Amino acid sequence: MPKFTKATKFNKTNIDKIPDDKSIVYRLRNQAGKELYTGIAKRYRGKERLLEHINLKSERIKGAVKVKVLQVPNIEKAEKIEKKLIEQLRPKFNIQNR
Repeated sequence: MPKFTKATKFNKTNIDKIPDDKSIVYRLRNQAGKELYTGIAKRYRGKERLLEHINLKSERIKGAVKVKVLQVPNIEKAEKIEKKLIEQLRPKFNIQNR
């Protein structure tokens, strides 16, 4: 499995520091480190997608306080990694993939 960044606080300041030049796979966790949501974002859309989880009520992940990110070469690779992680970790908010 590729290596994710160290978990950082899930806030606007840290999201702004995430590189946007490649597609990403991201993992949102609660304070105890439990996996809540695994998602992907296309190249140049990573920051925007993560901010949606903070700003949009319909996209908010309740209890998410930490984020881990993995940059990948393309969205197809991101989709494969996301699917594998969801199958392994079964995050609470990834209902559609259960």
